[in-house]
Amino acid sequence: MTMPEPTMPEPPSAAPKMPKASHGVRTIRTIVALILREMGSKYGRTPGGYVWAILEPVGMIVLLSIGFSIMVRSPSLGSSFLLFFATGYLPYALYGSSAGNTSSAMRYSKPLLAYPAVTWLDAIIARWTLNFLTAGTVFCIIISGIIILSQVRTSLNVTPIFLGMFMSACLGMGVGLLNCTLNGLFPVWRNIWSIITRPLFLASGVLYIYEDLPKAAQDILWWNPILHMTGLVRSGFYAEYDANFVNFSYCWMIILVLITLGLVFLRANYRRVLEES
Repeated sequence: MTMPEPTMPEPPSAAPKMPKASHGVRTIRTIVALILREMGSKYGRTPGGYVWAILEPVGMIVLLSIGFSIMVRSPSLGSSFLLFFATGYLPYALYGSSAGNTSSAMRYSKPLLAYPAVTWLDAIIARWTLNFLTAGTVFCIIISGIIILSQVRTSLNVTPIFLGMFMSACLGMGVGLLNCTLNGLFPVWRNIWSIITRPLFLASGVLYIYEDLPKAAQDILWWNPILHMTGLVRSGFYAEYDANFVNFSYCWMIILVLITLGLVFLRANYRRVLEES
């Protein structure tokens, strides 16, 4: 009697290979991870966290409102000093924070740039995006609080408001990219830049509107793109205000030139910038 041959167990089938994520998906994941990291490190380790992101501009707006309400009866537009200065200061502050965060992105994320999956462009995009989202949230909270507490009646036009804020953030990115390269190649540039930009607050339409200026000052300050952006944002809050001096072509040309030059210079010198950071 012949014994049946033992049957060999079939080898386990190989686990199906997961498809590799595309380069775009990996980049998005990296940027999101960098954003979450910065949220935890920048706002999660200090008492109050995001509260300070709101209190800082609120304090500046309140001080401006109190000071100018003593000297003049009413602002150039409307009846609320708080709303008038908020609509000018917040776009200006967004430009400043975008420029500052972009210029320091390489230094801030230097330890992570040793990993091949993280590029210098990922670090810059992540920091700029978080700053824009934070500033947009703070803008909505502050403006809503002023309108409710001051009982201001205004008809909002969202399009110029968003455009003005977005253009301010993009202009800050362009300036920040150039400063990121210059700060790395010439460390003294950081001090030079802080000196030459101190009058920018007075030249950006935070305290006044373009039409209040004499003709000679208008001809000079018109070349400041931030003045266009504060005027554009204000036109979305005051229906009677027609900021016809705003030139979109000029503003976008400045923004695109700065971003292009910043990316080109940073790509050519990012290793030296990292070494000096």
